[in-house]
Amino acid sequence: MTKDLKVRSDSQVTVTCDSEYDSLKDFWIPDYILSSESEVKKPSHLPASPVIVFVNSRSGGQLGGELLISYQKLLNKNQVFDLSGITPNKVLHQLYFNIEKLKHDGDSLAAEIQRKLRIIVAGGDGTAGWILGAISDLKLAQPPPVATVPLGTGNNLPFAFGWGKKNPGTDLESVRMFLEQVRHAKDMKVDSWHVVMRMKVPRKEGACDPIPRLELPHSLHAVHRVSQSDALDEEAYHTFSGGFWNYFSMGMDAQVSYAFHTERKLHPEKFKNQAANQTAYAKLTCSQGWFWASLSHPSSSNIGQLTKIWIMRKPGQWEGLTIPPTIRSIICLNLPSFSGGLNPWGIPSRRRFHVKEWTRPYVDDGFLEVVGFRNAWHGAVLYAPSGHGTRLAQARGIRFEFRKCATNHTFMRMDGEPWKQPLPKENGTVTIEISCCGQVKMLATGNHPSKSVNDPSTPCTPRDNERDSDEEEVIEEISEEKEKFGAASSFQLPENFHISQVS
Repeated sequence: MTKDLKVRSDSQVTVTCDSEYDSLKDFWIPDYILSSESEVKKPSHLPASPVIVFVNSRSGGQLGGELLISYQKLLNKNQVFDLSGITPNKVLHQLYFNIEKLKHDGDSLAAEIQRKLRIIVAGGDGTAGWILGAISDLKLAQPPPVATVPLGTGNNLPFAFGWGKKNPGTDLESVRMFLEQVRHAKDMKVDSWHVVMRMKVPRKEGACDPIPRLELPHSLHAVHRVSQSDALDEEAYHTFSGGFWNYFSMGMDAQVSYAFHTERKLHPEKFKNQAANQTAYAKLTCSQGWFWASLSHPSSSNIGQLTKIWIMRKPGQWEGLTIPPTIRSIICLNLPSFSGGLNPWGIPSRRRFHVKEWTRPYVDDGFLEVVGFRNAWHGAVLYAPSGHGTRLAQARGIRFEFRKCATNHTFMRMDGEPWKQPLPKENGTVTIEISCCGQVKMLATGNHPSKSVNDPSTPCTPRDNERDSDEEEVIEEISEEKEKFGAASSFQLPENFHISQVS
């Protein structure tokens, strides 16, 4: 195996130190594991941390393409995939099919690689969500854990698990260092949140037309039927299914994100690096008028005017959630990271934990943290040490219902991927339900902000020195039970999906 590595590396003008080859062997996967058509050549060395690498070569300006080349030089080229040319669904289905076949034939190496396999994803939050969705679709008993290389603008997923939020180096030494971090990283279970959206379209042409396919984010796709017992599977309904792992949001933050993605598609030459992207994002926040939202945005766009919201605090028990009238953005958080590593939930005081019956925000506890914002100034308080949004609830599920809205659309976003959502102005309806649907595994390194319910070092309530200085808005809660309509479990992508839709 070392000889093969030397020949291949010499042809690509890389470093030829034997010790470096020996360390890289721990990450290699032989060709016959990757493809059933390859000749069986078992290596003499058992890889300690075999990896499959997915790179979105269109993320991070030129960085994605450069990173792809570096990984292909250091590893078996056939275990590194450019997402602009192949979908992760196809790669993973083929890989696990080959592994199961080899295991059936008594191949012990295939079993070891399956047990130790780790996935590396280089791209934005949308790319990471794409891979997590593909892994979820496999419904594996032991899904491989995922490490994320930050190549996007926000990079909330990498930051939440200790991989940073700045674009990494793409040279060979930087990639070797990242591989070593992956080798020693610990896996954490993370809740998967499933979204079902139903749009009841009137018979006549007009309000609430279905979302054009090109407008859909990668994480949301049309489905024909949610389940065999689905009572709402009627001709007048359009159903969409998807999932997220970081957050779902609606309102002003999603509107700015949608404007950013639209501008980037129209003028990709202006978005060559992370600094330029973040500057453009800040300018769009100002130009959209969110710093003076009370003057530039009608109250009909406020969350409380747009939708009725129900939350599930306990399994099967739904109750109404009252939204303060000035809230223009609502965020449902699974991870303690939003908008480039900020934490909208913050750290509530001991008193609030007791009064609200809240728990620490864990990534694997089956709860979402629901937070609201009034305007961009309100969002700016997150940069303060004790800053936070308006904490609305912790919920095991959440449902939005839109009827006879005064505006014909709003903006929504899941894990960095925004879309323009049409709303009913007459007799149509739009219903969105979010529910917990299994878990995935993420790789965590360093001092990461994500916490697990199974981590004994994490206290259940704040320590005495953790203070929350800001008072919450008084929110009156209206109890109202609602019946859950069920949810599909697949996050599969549409057949004609293209990589240009992903950050």
